[in-house]
This record gives sequence, C-alpha cells and structure tokens, in this order.
Amino acid sequence: MRHQKQPFPLSTALRAGLKHYNAKTLRDDLIAGLVVSLVALPLSMALSIAVGLPPRHGLYTAIVAGFFAALLGGSTSQVTGPTAAFVVIVAPIVKNYGLHGIIWCEIMAGLMLICLGSFRLGKLIHYVPYPVVTGFTAGIAVTIGTLALNDFFGLGIKQLSGHFVDKATTIIMHLPQMKPADFSVGLVTLLTIFLLPKVTTKIPSPPIGIAAGALLAWMLSRHGIDVDTLNTRFDYVDAAGVTHPGIQPWPPTLHLPGSGDPLFALPSYNEFQALFSSALVVAALAALESLLSATVADSIARTHHDPNAELNGIGFANIMSGLAAGIPATGAIARTSAGIHAGAKTPIASATHALLILLYVVTLAPWISYIPMAALAALLITVAWRMSHAKQFYRIVRIAPRSDTVVLLSCFLLTVFVDMVAGVSVGMVMAALLFMKRISDLSYLKISTSEKPDVTHGKVPKGTMIYRFEGPLFFGSINKTLEGADFVDEDIHKLVIDLTHVPMIDVTGMLGMKTFLMTVTHGDREVYLCGERGVTGKIRAKIAGEPFARHVHVLHTVPEALKA
Repeated sequence: MRHQKQPFPLSTALRAGLKHYNAKTLRDDLIAGLVVSLVALPLSMALSIAVGLPPRHGLYTAIVAGFFAALLGGSTSQVTGPTAAFVVIVAPIVKNYGLHGIIWCEIMAGLMLICLGSFRLGKLIHYVPYPVVTGFTAGIAVTIGTLALNDFFGLGIKQLSGHFVDKATTIIMHLPQMKPADFSVGLVTLLTIFLLPKVTTKIPSPPIGIAAGALLAWMLSRHGIDVDTLNTRFDYVDAAGVTHPGIQPWPPTLHLPGSGDPLFALPSYNEFQALFSSALVVAALAALESLLSATVADSIARTHHDPNAELNGIGFANIMSGLAAGIPATGAIARTSAGIHAGAKTPIASATHALLILLYVVTLAPWISYIPMAALAALLITVAWRMSHAKQFYRIVRIAPRSDTVVLLSCFLLTVFVDMVAGVSVGMVMAALLFMKRISDLSYLKISTSEKPDVTHGKVPKGTMIYRFEGPLFFGSINKTLEGADFVDEDIHKLVIDLTHVPMIDVTGMLGMKTFLMTVTHGDREVYLCGERGVTGKIRAKIAGEPFARHVHVLHTVPEALKA
C-alpha cells in the first residue's frame, strides 16, 4: 500500500495498518512480537557489551527505540533496536566521552534524521552503490567478529584497544589463556544457532542457542567449573546503595535534558563541537541501515514503506532512546525478517516486541543474568557472519566489473584497518569518480560534411559542417567538445552544432561551450546552435554580450538550421 504524502510524514505505516485491523491480525502481530523479542533480548545485551557499556543500555534501546520507531515510522514490518553496524562507531565514542557523550551524540543524530525526513530526502538511499554497502558491512562484520573472540574463548582481556591489527595481535597472544569451559559454552551456542535452522525454521535459533549455552554452563557449575556470566561481569546499585550482581530489574526512565542528572546535562560548546561529527556519522548510518532494512522488508512482505516517515520515526526513536540512556538504534534486518516470517502484519508487532522485552527485564532479570558471556559472544559471531554477506562479496569479486571490485575491496579494507568513516567516504568518492568516467565514456561527438554525409539528415551542403555531440555536457565530458574545434576547417562557413541528444549541461559545460564557440566563430562563419531550449537557452545566456555572440543563432532542430 502506497502512503499518501503529508506535510510532515509520521506514523504512516501505523495508520495504514489500523484501517483494516481485526482479531486475526492482532493475533499474528502478538505471535510475531513474541518471536522477535526472544531474538532481540540477548542480542541487545550483547551489542551493548560490545560497545563497552552494561547490558541494560542495550535493553533500554530495544524497549524505547523499538516502541517509538514502530508507532512513528513508515515501514509496516520494520523492527528497530541496537545493531551490529553501530559497534565500531559507538565504542570509540563511549571510550572517549562516556555515556554522557553517546547520549548527546544520539540525540543530535535523531534531530539530523528528523531534518532529513522533513526535507523528504529518504530517496537518497538509492544513490549509495551496492559495492560500497557490501564493502563496509563486511568490514564491520570482521571487526565485530574479532571483538567477540575475547569472550568466546574466555580470554579475560579487560580492554581491546588500538586498530584491527593491534586487537587481533592481542587476542592471538592471549590464546594460551583460553578457558575450555567458556569455549565449550560458546561453541555449543554457535553450533546450535547455525544448525537448528537446518532441522526446523519454525523456532528461532538464537534464543535456543543461548538456552543451550546457559544449560551447559549450569551443568559445568554443578561440577565446580565456573563460567563467566552476566552475574559475574556486571552489577548495579539499588536505591539503598546496595550492590547486586547481574542486570537491574528496572524499566527505563526518560530524563529531560538538564534535569539535574549529570548524564543528561546539556553539553558545553566544546563538547558539542567534538560530538557533532560523530553524531553526523551515526545519523548517516542509521538512515542507511534503516532504509535498507525497510527495503528488504518490502521485498519479503510485498509492502511499500514511506522512507521519509521512516527517517522521522528513527529520528524520534533515537532521541527518546538517548533520553532513556540507551544507545543508537536503527532498523535491524535480521529481526525484521524474523518478524515477517513469524507473521507480522503491522507495526503493532514491533511495538509488542519492545513491550515484551520490558516485561522480561522487570520480571526475569535475575534469571537473565545467568546467561554466559561466551554464549552472547557466539551470538555476535553469528550476527557478524550473516552481516558479512560472504556469498555476495565473493560474487561481486568474481563477476562484477573491475572498477566495482576495486570499490568493494577498498571500502572493505579501509573499514577493517582504518575505520568505517574512511571506508565509506573513500568508497563513495571512488564510486562517484568511476560513475562519472562511465558517463563520460558514453558521450561522443560525430562530424558530418559534404564529403561525409550525415546519416540522419542526408547530404550536407558544401561549406557546411554538422557537429553533433551526444551525452551530458558536464565537467567530465566537456574536453571532448573542446577537442572537436580542431576538426573545423577554414573552408567551413556554416557550422551546425547539434545538441539535440544532450540531456543536461552544468556550469563547466556552459563555460566549455562558451570557449568552443569563441574558438570556432571568426571571419564570416555563422554558427547554428540546435537542441532543447533547456540546454541551448543556458548557453545563449552564458555568451550574451560577447562580441562573437552575433554570429551564433539558436534554433530548435538541425533541419531548421540547414534551411537557414
């Protein structure tokens, strides 16, 4: 269903879904919400731990952002929450600026997303080349998979710092300290998640894998073998000042900026400057991943999302998540797909998943805290593998044009060994340059004279030349036009410049045509400029007032020029 345009697009998917809502639709949405909540619960905690924060911040993100994005967005089946793509961006922000920094970075990113949606820029997602998307997501997958190895092997490394090579070296050096018990738990979880779908697809494999790992950890503890869990890694302080292990059984609380809590104190001007560029990256990635996820959801569920409403919904969701001490959120492709396959019909399914996670936190926190760290690491490894798109990566390298392969590998390697910003930036620049070269290669010129008749218009009168240029006249192709001046002989008295097949012209093209016309107009030679007024009109305006302009005549077609 296509959504009607609104002055400020918001909640378009929810309104469309509620028009024909009934008891069966509600049942399907509730079941889908239950399935997605079981997948999102451990993953939200794992992603929060991966960025360097306690698991509760990931849970708060899934609850708050998942609820508001569902109600305010423009996708029927989109599930919003923390995603693996944000790990490489958020982790440095948390390390350098703490939770206060990521909260305000998230709020600023949310405002930027709302601006994008308000100005209806959602369609810009289609201008990001596939090799760039595949390259940086594969690079992020490698980084996340590497980080997860610490808990998967039970290496006990307090902090993995430095670039990729430094982190990989640290992990290799600590491999002799591997804990067999943690590794066994992680391996059982990993195998269960990967192998269960081969047996049945009716049951989501992530929660079953986590349960299998937790069961093995419990059995090992019965024999005096300890395994690292959320209980042993994290703790919280209650209102009475007593410290408890595990995750706190409290719902998220929304705070107003400047409400007295230091975490939500307004940033200083220097902090704002330092966080602005990071917020810009968060907003760009949130927009990219959310709209990609919504597009994937459309292809599976045969729906149609409103990209501008989705950007607004994600923007508000990130602001609310920040005010609840969450981390950045965006559309999650894996959770969205799980919801669709479980029968999700409207955004109520995604909102239900958020409310169920809230219920789990309030009622089951003591039991959730027994989840092993190695099991969560195994879940991150599976996410990294699926995020890598290994088959698509190999297919591009094998069959794509060499230029696309270069863009893919450059984006991938820079994301892994430098950072995601460098990977995406260089990838986009390379893709743009290669695109301009391809467009330039499609542009060409053809010259017809009395000795060389014109294929379209037949015989050309003596002393007349038809100079035809086809393709866009822009900074990448204008050199071909200028070089053509050398082909205009002195005995040519009538020069017809055919721009009929020129679809567009930019400022560089206009300047180039001015130089070309100034070069070819001399003596008694008359020049006839033919083409669409949108092109010839701009050229005529550019040469207005020049001495040679009196020898340039603007007509619509070549036959008119030949008759003249």
